[in-house]
Amino acid sequence: MRNAFVIALLTAVTIIPADAAVRVTRTRVTRHGVTRVHVTVHPGFPIRRTLPEVVVRPAPVFRVAPRVYLAPVVFTAAVVATVPTPHAWRGTETLEREDGWTDFTMNVDHRGDRMLLEIGPGAAQISFAEVVFENGETQVVDFNDHVHARGTYSLLDFRDGRKVDHVRVVAKADSAATDITLRLIG
Repeated sequence: MRNAFVIALLTAVTIIPADAAVRVTRTRVTRHGVTRVHVTVHPGFPIRRTLPEVVVRPAPVFRVAPRVYLAPVVFTAAVVATVPTPHAWRGTETLEREDGWTDFTMNVDHRGDRMLLEIGPGAAQISFAEVVFENGETQVVDFNDHVHARGTYSLLDFRDGRKVDHVRVVAKADSAATDITLRLIG
């Protein structure tokens, strides 16, 4: 009887670890990473360089698609000393370095005469911003993939008081995390 007990104990000691080892090797760890895609643009998009692969953040529903592209504007990094108040609209998107290039769209749906870009607390590398007006005219501001430090910049002036439907931005954080804030002044 004692021999049967020892044999059963030895068998259990060798089978249980072997069974656990089999379970460990069969366990599949699936890391749900981010999916990168090529930037998609409409026909007539004015930037001709190779655009980065991006993580696309879900876009809000907007009413107007780009219909015609105006001549592109090259970003000049004109710093704004004080932010005018009140502003007609404000939106913020937080970017994290580990996401890399990110394509996001902000639903504006307000009228104004000037748009400001605020970067902070860290720096950001920006490829372009696409401002779509209510009539489908689209103004692309080309940042040429440059890194811009923390600050408030003049993004685009449109003195005729136009209604902006939405703004699309392709950018990435140059620090651990940074915010991109757009303000429509008007």
